[in-house]
Amino acid sequence: MATETAIATKRSGLGRTQRRDAWWAGPLATAIGLGLFIVYATFRALYNDHYVVEGPGWGELLSPFYSPLIKPAWLPFWLSPAVFILWAPGGFRVTCYYYRKAYYRAYFLDPPACAVGEPRDQYRGETRLLLFQNLHRYFLYLALVFLAILASDVVRACILDDGGGQPTFGITLGTLVLAANVTLLGLYTFSCHSLRHLVGGSVDCFSCVAFGPARYKLWRGTSALNANHMLYAWLSLFMVGFADFYVWMVASGRITDTRIF
Repeated sequence: MATETAIATKRSGLGRTQRRDAWWAGPLATAIGLGLFIVYATFRALYNDHYVVEGPGWGELLSPFYSPLIKPAWLPFWLSPAVFILWAPGGFRVTCYYYRKAYYRAYFLDPPACAVGEPRDQYRGETRLLLFQNLHRYFLYLALVFLAILASDVVRACILDDGGGQPTFGITLGTLVLAANVTLLGLYTFSCHSLRHLVGGSVDCFSCVAFGPARYKLWRGTSALNANHMLYAWLSLFMVGFADFYVWMVASGRITDTRIF
């Protein structure tokens, strides 16, 4: 007991630890990665231009930051349509169980890493201002809706001009970028802890409930995806930013979207 008390005393205080590895590298990389994305996403949301590449018929490339495009006639020219939709996918990520751990450690040092001293000596839980984290399951429902909308954007991007003014099916590089974005967002969403609980939580016996076998298969599937939830969180974050950047470059005329077939 005396030895354990001595070790605990040595580890108390912000950053105090007996670890000899580069424990700070993870939180630092997380802080930089999230910080860069937040700065970029905020800039693009306020930029309010070059977010759609319009084409004949349904053919278009629409930035995921602006989808669905809500632009009523009364909207002032200086107000970005992104403000109507970014709160939903943003809320889903902010309240995500993985991202909570990530930014708690990276920005609030709570704790900085395992077995590393933190700024407080007791856990208060997600109370007071942090009570909004309990809305994660409801942001999940919105995320599923947005996933369907983004998938429809991919379909719209496949309807191109055949050269005679008639719509025809085709694939461009932009189509693949939007499709990759939806795929990674889907993996991130379907690996969500809340979705796993939704399909299989509070069930002691799958064979004893309605649709038990189907729910069991869904639970097994979401559990398998959940093992890589952190990976999907980062890949999808990067991809949604890249998809917006690609649309920005094409819409601004800096690059040309290449038709594959």
